[in-house]
Amino acid sequence: MVGIETAEDSQTGGRGGRSSNAGNATDKALNLLEAASAPGYPHRLGDIAATAGVPKASAHRILQNLVATGFLASDGAGSYSPGPRIRALAARITQGCEEDQVMRAELEVLGRRIGHTVHMGVRTGDAVTLLVKVSGPNAVQDSSRVGQQLALHTTAIGKCVLAGLADGELTALVDRSGLPPRTEKSLTDLAGLRAELAKVREQGFALDDEENELGVRCLAVPVRDAKGAVVGAVNVSTITFLETREALVGWADTVRTTAEALHGLLG
Repeated sequence: MVGIETAEDSQTGGRGGRSSNAGNATDKALNLLEAASAPGYPHRLGDIAATAGVPKASAHRILQNLVATGFLASDGAGSYSPGPRIRALAARITQGCEEDQVMRAELEVLGRRIGHTVHMGVRTGDAVTLLVKVSGPNAVQDSSRVGQQLALHTTAIGKCVLAGLADGELTALVDRSGLPPRTEKSLTDLAGLRAELAKVREQGFALDDEENELGVRCLAVPVRDAKGAVVGAVNVSTITFLETREALVGWADTVRTTAEALHGLLG
């Protein structure tokens, strides 16, 4: 099987829990825009600033500029949500986007072949964001949704991303975000995570064995950009009482075929 090589130049940066050094002015504005547009909006100023890692006074000034330019909207009581310009931008990107059409078409084929729910997710800061979700004919309704952000260390997609990082990048990310548990099966220590990621690189796929949600087991294969860096992964999600771990691992090559078809699609 093809393993995952470490990408020294993998993207860094982050979301919740990052240090106060949030980068230059552009980095701060983009981090704040991302935090304010996260699901569950409107979000309060303090929460947005904490998530973006930007001091509250600076965050307030930048957010006001984003409101003035139409990228965010304010309710006048200290909370913010996506504005008309960011909504229009999102619509322009997704409407008729060839890359989105290719991703969805490939995942629909995969979903039909395997029968369960499949996702395409990418790294966004210190989290994974689901871009595409397709439910196969045997899929059980679950809580995942497009746009949802998930932890890197508890998900199969996230482990694929982490396995592509240099060790220094991994350490810095864990210092920022920690390894909070989602279930009693979550990996919560750096040594254990390193050992898990070594297995991911060796076998070329990652497993989430009820580490993010009890009763749900997932397998993911990395998706790379044109330079070979891991930007995300394709996964298949199963319910533990319907499919065994062995059956899930048996689909690794099938999922890999889909992941390879998406190579270079995201940069």
